[in-house]
Amino acid sequence: MADETDLHVGKRLRRRRRLLGMTQQDLASQVGVRFQQIQKYECGANRITASRLYDLARAMNVSVQYFYDGMVVPGTVPNAANDAEQMEGDILSQKETLELVRAYYRLSERPRRRLLELAKALEQDTSSTGAA
Repeated sequence: MADETDLHVGKRLRRRRRLLGMTQQDLASQVGVRFQQIQKYECGANRITASRLYDLARAMNVSVQYFYDGMVVPGTVPNAANDAEQMEGDILSQKETLELVRAYYRLSERPRRRLLELAKALEQDTSSTGAA
């Protein structure tokens, strides 16, 4: 049975891989394992060693800490930041969100900045009119 930490790290691994548009095979090739091993890591069936976690972090351009972000420490009361992290995870698991993020990062810096400004202006416009 998978430990809560292993499940959390696996979910973060899957989220980052999908956000980058990588297949399990792509990631496996970069770290020197078979794609089935990535599957097992992502579902928490197999634990990830420290050295492998470091390799995965380098392959996906994140710090090792990324995999632990948002974890609830046993015996503590969950806070709003953890709730926001959970909601963010749900949003990032949607195909439309992933497509939007990938398209955004394919843009050069100036169009990305302008698109972000547009989104913020639309958000302000919606909140000022009271529409949802």
